[in-house]
Amino acid sequence: MPYDPDDYLSRHFQTSGIDLTQKVDELINLTVPSGSPNLALYREMLITVVRMAQADRNRWDAKIMLQTLREMEHAFSALEQFKRRRKVTVFGSARTPEGHPIYTLARQLGAELAKRDLMVITGAGGGIMAAAHEGAGLENSLGLNITLPFEQHANTTVNGSEHLLSFHFFFVRKLFFVKEADALVLCPGGFGTLDEALEVLTLIQTGKSPVVPVVLLDEPDGSYWEDAIGFLHEQLERNRYILPSDMNLMRLVRNADEAAAEIAQFYRNYHSSRWLRNSFVIRMNHSLSEKALGQVQEQFADLCLEGDFSQQANPDSEKDEPEFSELIRLAFRFNGRDHGRLRELIDFINLPQHWASKA
Repeated sequence: MPYDPDDYLSRHFQTSGIDLTQKVDELINLTVPSGSPNLALYREMLITVVRMAQADRNRWDAKIMLQTLREMEHAFSALEQFKRRRKVTVFGSARTPEGHPIYTLARQLGAELAKRDLMVITGAGGGIMAAAHEGAGLENSLGLNITLPFEQHANTTVNGSEHLLSFHFFFVRKLFFVKEADALVLCPGGFGTLDEALEVLTLIQTGKSPVVPVVLLDEPDGSYWEDAIGFLHEQLERNRYILPSDMNLMRLVRNADEAAAEIAQFYRNYHSSRWLRNSFVIRMNHSLSEKALGQVQEQFADLCLEGDFSQQANPDSEKDEPEFSELIRLAFRFNGRDHGRLRELIDFINLPQHWASKA
């Protein structure tokens, strides 16, 4: 969603006759590069910290704030070098032993993703995490480790490298698992794997995270995810706890090549999406033909709050990302609710027969 300033935080305040707003502005002018579009954001960050200092919160609250800011800033800085590479987060059990069919499958997955120039993100531990990194190799791996009070080692692929980040807080680590992911693959696992699966689906379903491929990977004769999907159909969909179309947010596959192909297909024409004021914009590598655009208007009208779909070149409102200026846009007033149907629309625009032929 677009940035909307918080009037409460921006409110002018004074303490002991000192104009703190002016002091914050002076610090901003000394540190933020001239012309930065983020100036207002940095200003409110500082004001937030000042307000906390004014209130003199308890030490535990202050330590949480400090550690969170430090971890996030360090992660942003460390991940900058991988910014333009697509990444796939892989979840699964750390207890899966070498030689297990799922371990072999995860190693094959890492290799298939690396072939397609996709980086593999895991929690940097053993089991499925070690297998996926082993298959991908160091140059195509990122490990997001968690520091624990007992001895904790990263897997041999990423240990001791700049491809490893360590986090103190689970919630910050979980943020980056999702934020950095252009796709997610979930192998069979325990409570943690199921937690990640449901959290990711919830974030996408509610629009808090962009629609990305969520791939459930199991061996050919495995029933782990098949049984889980059966539960979702029987208990959630049938009881109307979720929309039937929400089931479109995940795909069950049975081998590593199929998992990688599912991810590659998702980005065949679809590039990315964003909100621009009240419009939802899908960036595409290829424009849709007039016939296909007419089909979109008819088949996906339920996604629009009002009006129609329109194709357009890079609007002035997107000048903040000039690297995407050549991409065509499909814009509409999205209802912001049915992301399973949005996934169906993405599948539609990814089919080559719907693209405009080049003269």
